[in-house]
Amino acid sequence: MDILLDLVQWPAMLATVVASWWVASTQRRKRVVGFWAFLVSNALWVAWGWHTQAVALVVLQFCLAAMNIRGFVKASGEGRGNGAARAGSRRLTREPPA
Repeated sequence: MDILLDLVQWPAMLATVVASWWVASTQRRKRVVGFWAFLVSNALWVAWGWHTQAVALVVLQFCLAAMNIRGFVKASGEGRGNGAARAGSRRLTREPPA
C-alpha cells in the first residue's frame, strides 16, 4: 500500500498541469472541467501529503481548493449580488482626479 501512495504524486502532478491548461481556455466547458480537475488534484495531493506527513502541503491544498471554489462561484454569477467586484474593476480604469 505504501508504494501505491508514493506513486500518487504523479497523477496529482498530471491532474494539476492538465487542470491549469483547461482553466485558461476561452471555452466555458473546458474551464469547468479544469475546475473539477483541480479539485481532483487537490484530493490527490492531500492523500499523498497525508501519507508523507507533509502537513503544510495538506493545508495548502485545502486553501487552494477553497480559493478555486470561491472563484468558480464568483465566475458563475452567484457571487455578484452587490456589484462590488464590478465597481472595483471600474475604479481601476478611471482617470485620476485633476
